[in-house]
Amino acid sequence: MALGRLSKRCASSLYESSKGVLCGFLHSGWRSSCVQVKRHLLTEDVIKLQDFQLKKLAAVHLIEGTQGHFVQRFNEKLQRKDMILQDDLKRLLHLCQTPDDMGVAREAIYRYHSENPNVAYGEFIFGPLFMRLCFELGFEEMAAAAITDTTLKGFFNDTTSFNICINMLFLKGAYEDALEVLRTMQIYNIVLNKATLILAFGICYKLNTPESYKICISLIEESQTKGRLVPRHAYCFGIALALQQNDTAMAQCLFSRIINTEGRLCKNLKVLTLAMSGEVEEVSSVLMAATSRKAPALIRKQEFSQEVVDYVRVHCGDRPDRTEMNQILSRLEQAGQVIQLTLDDLLCHTPDVKAKLFPQMGDTRRTKSRQTSTLLNSALLSE
Repeated sequence: MALGRLSKRCASSLYESSKGVLCGFLHSGWRSSCVQVKRHLLTEDVIKLQDFQLKKLAAVHLIEGTQGHFVQRFNEKLQRKDMILQDDLKRLLHLCQTPDDMGVAREAIYRYHSENPNVAYGEFIFGPLFMRLCFELGFEEMAAAAITDTTLKGFFNDTTSFNICINMLFLKGAYEDALEVLRTMQIYNIVLNKATLILAFGICYKLNTPESYKICISLIEESQTKGRLVPRHAYCFGIALALQQNDTAMAQCLFSRIINTEGRLCKNLKVLTLAMSGEVEEVSSVLMAATSRKAPALIRKQEFSQEVVDYVRVHCGDRPDRTEMNQILSRLEQAGQVIQLTLDDLLCHTPDVKAKLFPQMGDTRRTKSRQTSTLLNSALLSE
């Protein structure tokens, strides 16, 4: 497996001597920002938190009494060791609101799994539901403990559960824990999809250690061997990590595998890679093209991070043609093409998707009634 073994070729390439190191403001600024900035990478169409919240709203209308009463009655069933029914567990996981409720939910999934060891092969998969509940209420530690507990092996038998859990840990900056969940995912032979690769590469980038770099390269090699498509965003994390590990050759190699490099993130990574490789003329060429005024007015001009521009100015401005380089950079600044977002900001940006209209809790009863009538028969019986 990629996280447990590494090829000799990968190991040898990782320990080749590098020509230089990140220094000056970039050394302290970029690397410190990699620790401070904590964002999630999955889009709403993967997490589906809004759908989950809609189902929670429907669940409130389905029960008799209050949410607290239902959870209390469910807890009493647990104490009596009554059989846990599938529909009751669904409602419980849609009604939890407090830490005490989550304690009941945790015990409930353990009991349900012990009573239904083949739950993974049933019609309903509880893993994503529990993970979305943990995500909404901020119980990432409980989520990580459950998904890595061998006692629950088979309960989380889908890629989505692992992706949401890793995303939670990434958001909280718990990168080592996220890596452990990724290891568990591979041990259980859970399929790694595009979202998983983005998360995995993002974790390795955030950790920024020789070991995480090995894992990153190994995942790339494994993906190539298995014919698995590596998303552009994942490659971008790999390039940034390679630059932090002073392996500009690997950064250029990874960049060459990206089909469409016209995006803002790719352009910034290209300039930084060229600058760190000492290819000043190429840097000038890329930046000069970005200052061209021939592009139509409606076409958004290329933007560069102030961080990248400053690096170029410091490390490429001491050449004989530094006057020309400084002029190019000045034109970019005057044209408003230099932005304050850091490279880490650009890397950890979550792509926008079409947001679904989500009703506010303060909507009228009539609105809630219409929503509920369409959800009652299906919302809690599907995932």
